[in-house]
Amino acid sequence: MILITNGQIVTENGILVDHDIYIERDLIKAIVKKGEGNLNGVTEVIDAHNGIVSPGFIDIHADYIEHMAAPRPTSLIDFNISIRETEKILINNGITTMFHSLSLCKDEDQFLNKPIRYSENVKKFVDIIDNTHKNKHLIRHRFHARLEIDNFEVIGSLKDYIKENKVHLISFMDHSPGQGQYRDLEIYKKTLKGYKDVTDNYLDEIIEQSKAKDKMTIDMIKEIAELGLEKNIAIASHDDDTIEKLALVKEFGTNISEFPITIEVAKNAYELGMYVLAGAPNVLMGGSHSGNLSAAEAIINNTVNILCSDYYPASLLHAIFILNKEYDQDLGQMFNLVTINPAKAVKMDNLIGSIKENKKADIIIIEKIEEDFPVITTTLVDGKVISKINYRS
Repeated sequence: MILITNGQIVTENGILVDHDIYIERDLIKAIVKKGEGNLNGVTEVIDAHNGIVSPGFIDIHADYIEHMAAPRPTSLIDFNISIRETEKILINNGITTMFHSLSLCKDEDQFLNKPIRYSENVKKFVDIIDNTHKNKHLIRHRFHARLEIDNFEVIGSLKDYIKENKVHLISFMDHSPGQGQYRDLEIYKKTLKGYKDVTDNYLDEIIEQSKAKDKMTIDMIKEIAELGLEKNIAIASHDDDTIEKLALVKEFGTNISEFPITIEVAKNAYELGMYVLAGAPNVLMGGSHSGNLSAAEAIINNTVNILCSDYYPASLLHAIFILNKEYDQDLGQMFNLVTINPAKAVKMDNLIGSIKENKKADIIIIEKIEEDFPVITTTLVDGKVISKINYRS
């Protein structure tokens, strides 16, 4: 049995002090007042040194694995190496459950060449994610299927993945210019120019071709969503930009709104009972890189209740403390944005997401090596210590 003591314990309802946590095998056995627990059977004592003891972070939208597998657009690293090295990075950023967000988009792209997103490579990764979690692993691996709605070719494969229990979250995306994330065409052009030096005339041609693409019908999307719901898979919409779109996606069982474009849309999604997700890098940068919703503003106004790392794993940890210090948000509630709230959204809150008796012992300890620099000093998954760092001199 493991005892964690001298920590500030993050619970769903606030931060608990002067209490100890007892862990037996893979579960949290008891949370008791300090010194009142039974030490019989305790084989290891972990001193939190007054640090924060939090549930492990649950990241339901992140394509970081793509960067690890393709550090250059056309340079592919062995996928097994990629996922194992990614694990080592994630545990030191407090992420104990990762929904690897793989894009199911068309292989051909007139502008960008990303072999990591080719269908054959996505399939390899889906299988590796599944196999890794069934065998020895440091964190909990899940697959977030991001379906671009102009990619008809992948529908059959996605249905197979769902039937094989390899999918744990489905989101429907439309990245065509003139709506959603890229409703501002000038920002869209600026984004593309960041990848390649091209003329405005060439970009205008790309935009017109993109607008002319066929997209899946609502019935086709509903069919996929219904198949997912039968498997108890959460459904998300992406880059919601109108109230009307929210009403539409709710019809086929969507319970998560990812990256709503404006605070008005985010508020409406929240009022509809949806979980509303924003990117933690948005908090670190002080706003959206594409000129859309400010995550901090939305959180202050109680319209966003989940943060994801999106593409930068360290952002979850730092966003929590930035929101607390710079925006005067309650620290315990900020932890909920990356723990119990995402767990509820993806229907895993019976197992993980909070420090509670009989839940999985996925726990991290956070200390500060400088006044404003938090670090993960200990990480446990399934009650096992998988990382421990001592920064004290």
